[in-house]
Parts: sequence; structure tokens; C-alpha cells
Amino acid sequence: MTTTPRPTTPGPVTDELTADFYHYESLLPDDERKVLLKARALMRDRIKPLVNDNWAKGAFPKELIGLFRDSGLAGLPYEGYGDHKPAASNLLTGMLALEMTRTDASVATFFGVHNGLAMYSIYSGGDQEQRDRWLPAMAAMDRIGAFAMTEPLGGSDVAGGMRTTARREGDTWVLNGAKKWIGNATFADYVVVWARDEDDNHVKGFVVEKGMPGFDPVKIENKLAFRIVENAEITLTDVRVPEANRLQNINSFRDVAEILRATRAGVAWQALGIMTGAYELALDYARERQQFGRPIGGFQLVQDLLVKSLGNITASWGMLVQLARLQDAGIFRDEHSSLAKAFVTSRMREVVAWSREIFGGNGILLDHDIARFFADAEAIYSFEGTREMNTLIVGKSITGQSAFV
Repeated sequence: MTTTPRPTTPGPVTDELTADFYHYESLLPDDERKVLLKARALMRDRIKPLVNDNWAKGAFPKELIGLFRDSGLAGLPYEGYGDHKPAASNLLTGMLALEMTRTDASVATFFGVHNGLAMYSIYSGGDQEQRDRWLPAMAAMDRIGAFAMTEPLGGSDVAGGMRTTARREGDTWVLNGAKKWIGNATFADYVVVWARDEDDNHVKGFVVEKGMPGFDPVKIENKLAFRIVENAEITLTDVRVPEANRLQNINSFRDVAEILRATRAGVAWQALGIMTGAYELALDYARERQQFGRPIGGFQLVQDLLVKSLGNITASWGMLVQLARLQDAGIFRDEHSSLAKAFVTSRMREVVAWSREIFGGNGILLDHDIARFFADAEAIYSFEGTREMNTLIVGKSITGQSAFV
């Protein structure tokens, strides 16, 4: 992928992204920029060589866990956990999501499910004893996490339509139901399972540990996108979970929404990463591919596609940088992350289509990488709330009228 030295950029960055046209990375302080560059080197030198073969096979390379463990990148957003002290800014964690997705969306999703959805659920929803019990091993990546909310018969209606149930029996909870599309669940040590309490009808969170009887994850096969991620369909049959494994600060779906607000912003950064990677591939190809005796990058129509792509990327950068600032200030709301997710994923779809178009027939070959970006974009477009649902969240905010059915 394309990197271009820019010695005039302030600070120590020596391989700034070509797609960072307005130099947004220069907003990071030096210590955080060093972390970003470490991640960039890891993705480029160690992880990218693993991607295409495993994507084609639909296999998760277990060595990814060791590579991330050695990198020290897990746990950065959480004060007191992980190698980075104080906790990393939301701008850095967003740029890390971009960086990983710029190489491969499946790898970024594996890491994001563990470091974001699972760890943040425990950090935000657990009490101090639970944080100290689970998060150190997760930050070291000695234990891997997953997040189980989506169900086979549900999607956008998850807030009011969750079918998985929890029934309390003394100091034990009994879980029954099913979950679908749960990344990492086939091998995760801790799976945060969301279920509706039969007694008060509120959604609660439970950490199901590997090996608990009745917990049965089965890998989903034949996926068109995210082929490296081991998504699972989970059946829960009388899974007995101790009260000590119920996230103590989660008492309703309103508490769960606090978690989804933060993770939705991370998906918007992933969409920017997809755009960035696709644009870089298309730009490299346009510089090298010869037609009519000259590089196709010299043709007006190709330049038009590239510039439109760069415009989408640059606009998305600006939105997400400000969103990260709102997060760091503690004043961002559901509609802020929803607008970012809806807007950036829509722009992403345009960019991957334009980028694939530049490749012509070669654009459907995995050998050129762009086909993988094109396919994976569809998954990012759909999860963490569809464009339509996120639009309605923003619409309610600006009009004061709810259009939800």
C-alpha cells in the first residue's frame, strides 16, 4: 500500500498515508504517533502477508493472537490496563482502527471485537472486581474476548426484541437462546452474552467462560465478507452463569446503548480504513497500469474517480477527528456516532466501487487485494446499526420526532 515520505510534516512521522491529504495524523502527540507507527509496521510487515491466503480459505490464522500480544496494542483505551499510560485518546484508538482496516477488515474486526466490544463491555459495565479479574489477561491477549448480542431472528429490533433469556436461581443465572454473527466466539475465552431478564424484562450482560456446559458456538461458513473472522452461531441451553459473572453496572438496554455508542464510532473509523486502503491500491494501480502507451492515471476519467475518492476520505477524516474530540471531552451523544457511521459507510461504498472500477477486470481478482476490500465493505456497511437505523437516530435528534416503528 502507498506511503509517501513528507519531511515537512511536524514531528517524527516518516511514512504518512498518501490518503491523509490534510495531514490529520499530525494532530496526535508524539507518543501516540509512535504507537500508530508501530501498528503500521506490524500490519505491513507481519500481518499483511497472512491475509489473502487465509481470506481465500476462510480461515483464522491463530498466529495473529501472538503477533498482537507481542505488539502491546491491546488495552490501550483503558486506564490501568495495557501498556499505554495514561489511557490512549479516542483519536489514537480511532486511527488504530483505521490503520488495521487499511490492511484488512477481518483482522481489524478480530482485534476490535476483543479490544473494543468485549473489553469495553467489561470496563464500562463491570464493577472494579470484575475489571481486575478479567481485563489484565485480556489486555495481555492471554485471554480473548467476544461480544454476543445479535440473534438469528433479530437485527435492528434488538433493543425490544431480544429473545435470549436469563432466569435467576439463587446465585446462578440460567441462559437460554441463540446468537448469530458473533466474531471470535469459536475460540474466545470470555464471551459477553446479552440476555433479557425473565423477571424484570431488562437486558443484562453476562460473561460466559469457555467450557461452560450448554454453550455451543458453531462457525458460520460460506461468507462473502470478513472471511478471516470466525463468526459463530451460538446455541445457549441452560447455561449456568454465577451472579459474579453478571456485569454489575448493566441494568437495562439504556446501559448497553452507552457501549454501542462508543463502538459505533469505531466502526466509522473502520469504514475510513476501508476507503483508505482501497484508494491507495487504486492509486498505485493507476500509476503502474499502462494503456495506449501511458499510465491510466494520466486519463481524465481515472483522475476523476481518484479525486472523488480522496474527497470522500478527507471529508470523513474531518468528521471522525471531531467525533473523537467530542468523545475525549465526554460530550458526544448517540446521534453523533450514528451520523458518523451512516455517512462514512455510505461514502465508503462509493470509494470501494470507484477503486474497483479503476482495476477493470483485474478488480475481481484477490491477487490485487481490491476485491477483498470491495466485499468486506458490505459487512461494515451493515453491522453496528444499518444506515437506515442510524439515520432515524439522527432524525429523532434533529426533529424531536421519533420515526421508529
